Amino acid sequence: MKSLQSLILPFLILFLWLPVSHAQSVLPDNFESWIEDGMQQWDIPGMAIGIVKDGEIVYTRGFGVRKLGESGRVDENTQFGIASVSKHMAASSLGILVDEGKLSWDDPVVKHIPWFRFNDPHATEHVTVRDLLTHQVGVGRMLGNRLQFMTDRSRDELLYRMRYHEFEQPFRSQYVYSNMMYMLAGEVVEAITGKSWDEFMAERFFEPMGMSRSNTSIHDLDESNAAWPHQYIKGETVTIPRRSWDNASAAGGVNSTLTDMTRWMLMQLGTPGEFDGHTYVSARTMRDIQTPQVSQNIGSVTAPLRGYGLGYGITDYEVVRVLSHGGATDGMNTTYMLIPEYEFGIIITTNVFTTFREAVAYTVIDHMLGIEDGNDWNRLFYTNYTSRYETVKRQREEFEAKRIRNTRPSHALRNYTGSWHNDQYDNAEVRLEGSKLVLSLWDDTITGDLEHWHHNTFRIVWHNPAQREEFVKFDMNLEGEIDEMTIRFTLRPSLLQVGAYPTSYYRDVQYQKID
Repeated sequence: MKSLQSLILPFLILFLWLPVSHAQSVLPDNFESWIEDGMQQWDIPGMAIGIVKDGEIVYTRGFGVRKLGESGRVDENTQFGIASVSKHMAASSLGILVDEGKLSWDDPVVKHIPWFRFNDPHATEHVTVRDLLTHQVGVGRMLGNRLQFMTDRSRDELLYRMRYHEFEQPFRSQYVYSNMMYMLAGEVVEAITGKSWDEFMAERFFEPMGMSRSNTSIHDLDESNAAWPHQYIKGETVTIPRRSWDNASAAGGVNSTLTDMTRWMLMQLGTPGEFDGHTYVSARTMRDIQTPQVSQNIGSVTAPLRGYGLGYGITDYEVVRVLSHGGATDGMNTTYMLIPEYEFGIIITTNVFTTFREAVAYTVIDHMLGIEDGNDWNRLFYTNYTSRYETVKRQREEFEAKRIRNTRPSHALRNYTGSWHNDQYDNAEVRLEGSKLVLSLWDDTITGDLEHWHHNTFRIVWHNPAQREEFVKFDMNLEGEIDEMTIRFTLRPSLLQVGAYPTSYYRDVQYQKID
């Protein structure tokens, strides 16, 4: 008679190999060497890839280093900022309150935060939680990801200043992406529960789901195993400083790991809202979150349907429904995609901005769907990037060629100094340090040198190189005194690898001199 050990051993071996064989069935041949080649081609310091399929975690692996110049390797427990992938997490937190009968998606925001105001009384009265989560308000960006808006101010102060903001588009007229409205959505959670959005996420999701290395603040990072942000600046990939997104964490401030995010993806798939035998959000509410609420322009002929749910982009690819969201802030870049029909999810995080993540995701998806003659996604994305780089670089050179040479400021530099004020953007200071002007915003949290460009226009070269540059123009009153300053804030660069300009998406903010 065979021993019990000899009977059990083959089954134990089979069990131990199941995840590996399952991963092999999801991944193309030579996948990891292809990743390493791609990282070298795109100059990516570190990357992490996690995949779930049919209710199992089938692949988690880190590649490269957490920080250039250091030896620490990326692994499945390395913390990355997942940026705007946080948005459907914010929607899920509100979904709990919907399940508990404390909130309706169509509740007016002022029902829960009575003091909140827009500069449009109709929008103030009628804006709903659903509007916030579907980017239907029309307010757009305050500054963009390079210059986080009033980093050290409270969420309430930032939201109070929304009453001075001019709408980009009429209320509910079209999709206008807004981190500020997701910040506001997070504050609805606090208004209802008495707990900050950060506390609520920890207590209702992160802790019970075993997502022990997920948090909502850079101040809670475990620096012994956290990725460091990088950017491609002036021809090379370099480290850049960390910056806080704490006051907008519901919009883009979550930090997480492959180990944690694969758990989160499993909760979004199968029976949505359930994980490890526990229901966190009802299937009915999860259907709301994962169903298109508004339509968008199609991205390509391969995706004839495109919409936005509650924190999810929703489209189709090769006749399957895809839920996705990207994330980008401060040198952290994430791709997150789910295909519910196949109970498949993939998350790819990197510590520099590139679109290689998208190539990886679609390569894996093609293989999983059995598409034998799929696109060479890496070649497609890399060719598109290099072509775009050359185009934007040429546009920048053309812009700079229009600079009017050999002009001088109309006044002595000391006449440009002083304190300046804008109701929405608060105070700015211009001071003379030696022979150069220095601009600071929000109590010196953002500072930069003013380089004379032409006439009374200066280029702001921010001291943090990751923030790149902006332009400021000074104007004078009838008496010839400098009394107005206009900063052109780039809300989204044409291509950040080239610089903050050129751009077609910006905001001109006028400051009045107050002393």
